[in-house]
Amino acid sequence: MLKGKNILLGVTGGIACYKACELTSALVKQHADVQVIMTDNATKFVSPMTFEQLSGNKALVDTFDRNFVHSVEHISAAEKADMVLIAPATANVIAKLANGLADDMLTTTVLACRCPKAIAPAMNTAMYENPVTQDNISKLIHYGWEIIEPATGRLACGAVGKGKLADPARLLEAILHTISCPKDMEGINVLVTAGPTREALDPVRYLTNHSSGKMGYSIAKAASARGANVTLVSGPTNLPKPSYMDVIDITSAADMYEEVSSRADKMDIIIKAAAVADYRPATIADNKIKKSDDDLSIPLERTTDIIKSLGAVKKPGQFLCGFSMETADLIENSKAKLTKKNLDMIAANNVKVEGAGFGVDTNVLTLITADEVKELPLMSKDEAANALLDEIIRRR
Repeated sequence: MLKGKNILLGVTGGIACYKACELTSALVKQHADVQVIMTDNATKFVSPMTFEQLSGNKALVDTFDRNFVHSVEHISAAEKADMVLIAPATANVIAKLANGLADDMLTTTVLACRCPKAIAPAMNTAMYENPVTQDNISKLIHYGWEIIEPATGRLACGAVGKGKLADPARLLEAILHTISCPKDMEGINVLVTAGPTREALDPVRYLTNHSSGKMGYSIAKAASARGANVTLVSGPTNLPKPSYMDVIDITSAADMYEEVSSRADKMDIIIKAAAVADYRPATIADNKIKKSDDDLSIPLERTTDIIKSLGAVKKPGQFLCGFSMETADLIENSKAKLTKKNLDMIAANNVKVEGAGFGVDTNVLTLITADEVKELPLMSKDEAANALLDEIIRRR
């Protein structure tokens, strides 16, 4: 997703430097070209050679390195960068950058950068909460920097509080969100549903399905990265909550219906990727149902068909996309749903096809509209999400 992108990764002196190694590796796996610039203090924690092996580029440290003096390397690196990320960022470098000080390779390079910039603080809690540090962070925000908030936990100094460097996955998310794709959905309001629902049987049991939520989360993140204003309505999953969007957690089909229907009128695009229960127990026992020697029968009742209800009141210009998971007669069943529920598109897949089942990181989608059936090849769910959005944007 970052092929052809140049990332300038600034690493400053703190024990969290080791996380920058993991981030470098993750960026290279996304086919980014990573240029690491280290402060002198950072080299006391991690050798420049480590970053050179991970990135394939020389790690820059000394502004006056004679190998680069004739090419003005810090200016060259600044002009080449598509994005700057400082991680970890000490209180000292935050103060320098907030006030325009440039006394080493990192700060002189960053001062010359015109690209998007993000910074991930990592320090002792008291240092982070010090009003001076907070004022400097506010200055960076004023100058257009994104601040990736530190996590709370046990710090290297032994204290417990806010100040841990954000996880590499969160740092990667910030870069992907900022530069992975053009902002062709800017200003568009998108609602995505994801994950399973749980229908209570008694206080300890429920009916559900195998949905992991991965496809819906990929769609939500892809739309957000493309500039959309995203609302994600999610059933219970084990996935990290994505940034850069409103996330509404729900449990049951009734919960999802309420949250989606109350927001639908404000949405330009609604993509229903959740696996919502079609039936729920007719009654919920107040106490745990005890087992006996006899068989147990559970009366079920229909849940509200959310996407059908949305199709019945769809406003002009609104695009409604449903998902259809089938085991047989994929095209016929999906076309029938498309018409019956007044949808603009159905993304269909067959769970029996290899790579298209529950819980995996790939999918095989068939995009069905009133006038076209478009079969997509096996893709990662991130790729499938963007292919789906491409088709929706084209048709809008």
